Amino acid sequence: MQLVKVEDKRQVDAFHQLPYIIYKDDKNWVPPLRMMVEDVFNLKKNNALKKGNACRWVLYKNDELVGRIAAFHTSGYAGQFDQLTGGVGFFESIDDQEVANTLFDTAKAWLESEGMEAMDGPINLGENFFNWGLLVDGFMQQSYGMNYHPRYYQQLWENYGFQTYYQQFSYHLNITSPDLPERFWKIAAWMSKKPGYKFEHFRFKKCEKYITDFIEIYDKAWNKHDNYKRIDRQDLRDMISQSKLILEEEFIWFVYRDGKPIAFFMMIPDVNQLVKYFPSGKMNLLKLLRMLYLKRKKVINRCRVLVMGVVPEFQKSGIESAIFYQLRQVLLKKDWYDEMELSWVGDFNPKMISIFEAVGGKKMKTHLTLRYLFDRDKEFKRSSIIVD
Repeated sequence: MQLVKVEDKRQVDAFHQLPYIIYKDDKNWVPPLRMMVEDVFNLKKNNALKKGNACRWVLYKNDELVGRIAAFHTSGYAGQFDQLTGGVGFFESIDDQEVANTLFDTAKAWLESEGMEAMDGPINLGENFFNWGLLVDGFMQQSYGMNYHPRYYQQLWENYGFQTYYQQFSYHLNITSPDLPERFWKIAAWMSKKPGYKFEHFRFKKCEKYITDFIEIYDKAWNKHDNYKRIDRQDLRDMISQSKLILEEEFIWFVYRDGKPIAFFMMIPDVNQLVKYFPSGKMNLLKLLRMLYLKRKKVINRCRVLVMGVVPEFQKSGIESAIFYQLRQVLLKKDWYDEMELSWVGDFNPKMISIFEAVGGKKMKTHLTLRYLFDRDKEFKRSSIIVD
């Protein structure tokens, strides 16, 4: 086998060509936009790289392209665990354990040389909203930013020695359905009109204000959990800037109590329902204009919830249900949206799982975040449960 570091245009092309080999007969797979993947490895586009490093490879066997992988680490992610932990992602391989082991060994050796003591995967170099987790259940067309994999990948990862650090569940529902739990909506309507609370949706013209509020809520909601890492303001700016053409202002909500931010909710249209019409994964001005045309034609009927957070003292107060009440009013107007994907919630967060089930969500997909400890004698610990 021949392992080649991705350093020139030829190998970048090979890196993007491989998924078309792996998924050539899989109608559920939607090719990611090439520019979005390349932005991950671009220091000028990905702020996370300024606090870390990344490397990627492609693998040939008998002159045939058979695998690829990327390895990376950032100071924000590595230092939050018992051991310095890097990441691997963008893994693709034929159904061959030797090929997979070669890729994993390569990533492990590089991460060790960078001072890491463990690796998580398949994860992304940046926020966990996108390209995070190994699909093991729910082999359907994935929404935008969600990983899709062949069924045999789980065996390749686990045979190497990766273990489940946590499970990620995705729920689906039609929030406008009259069959959703009546009691839930009564509580939601009551809570949304309670004195002292203000609900408002995002506006681009006040972007910096909402970024500040988002960070404040996020830090308070997550800083006691071992998956917490501080969000960089510039990362949020970049994400909003890169997604501006597809974001809907009324899909992002903030809640305030006596003027102080206490909760947020962020949802995006499922752009994969447009991307599938451009199977090359390459984008140009003409394709972009056609994509915008299709969006105006209301081709997208699904939206994806990216993240939701409530500061601890207001959890279990009904705030979450009140946010869904606001969204329901929006989607009743935008009635071409008939499916909402709540993705994803970790098994370490039973409170949010209960909310997704209370609103009528049905579990449809499961992804795994896996971990491999370089010291094979070290005790493996799963992610801790969020408690009150």
